[in-house]
Amino acid sequence: MRRKIPSHSALMALEAAARHGSFARAADELALTEGAISRQIGRLEAFLGVTLFERVGNRVRLRPNGERYAAQVRETLDRLERDSHYLMGQPEDGASLDIAILPTFATRWLIPRLKRFQERHPNITVHLAERMEPFVLAGSGFDAAIHFEHQAWTGMRTHRLLHEVLVPVCHPALIAGQDPATALDTLPRLHRRQNPDAWRLYSEETGITLTNPAIGARYDLHAMLIEAAFAGLGVALVPRLYVEAELADGRLVAPWPDGTSISKAFCLVLPEPIRLSEGPVQAFAEWIVGEAKAPPR
Repeated sequence: MRRKIPSHSALMALEAAARHGSFARAADELALTEGAISRQIGRLEAFLGVTLFERVGNRVRLRPNGERYAAQVRETLDRLERDSHYLMGQPEDGASLDIAILPTFATRWLIPRLKRFQERHPNITVHLAERMEPFVLAGSGFDAAIHFEHQAWTGMRTHRLLHEVLVPVCHPALIAGQDPATALDTLPRLHRRQNPDAWRLYSEETGITLTNPAIGARYDLHAMLIEAAFAGLGVALVPRLYVEAELADGRLVAPWPDGTSISKAFCLVLPEPIRLSEGPVQAFAEWIVGEAKAPPR
């Protein structure tokens, strides 16, 4: 069946005119005349049966339905351009994957290990994009997601990767000469904004007294908390899997017990079982599941 889609030139004219709020400036950008832009918009409106712009003398203004449609067109054109660039930069015999991932998990765990996947599958390029919240994987443009286990993934295939265990860490100089058991109540404590009760729950679980668990600076990402701990700004409650290397070489110290009651599980999310996935997705899924089971290197 033939698709009922406007011409590419008309959509380009709409996107530029909507962004600039001017047919003249859209014409300059697209190397056309203002009249050509006006005709393209007119054809598009006739095709849709909808008036997108209000015309008052020499001025134009998007109507509310035009604003919504222009935003959708811009998103579609951006994705088409991005996908085209991906394809242009891909070896002829290669493949690519688009993975949605939590940002700190990407920088602190996955990226340091990706070279091993690259060495095993040099023809597969892995693209990573940050996604903080669960989403509908189907139709998103992503081949897979790496996220916390969540009921939003119902209907998808999830494969548990790692268990997040939080541990307080700080710069060694911050606690030098102090008793860890009592120091935690007096040292500055750093918080992740999305988990404001973490220190209170940690105190209740471990029995370590914290006079005011909520006091202290707040950050959006665990990556920010880790950098703040490196800078000596305070004690950060972060997943141990993000700081194994720093704890091993002494750049950070953790003289306090781990917390387990506020932990979560990371998982790989796929639209179908691993064995039924396309070759590149299957290869990545099998590799990351195996990597998660391997001891730290």
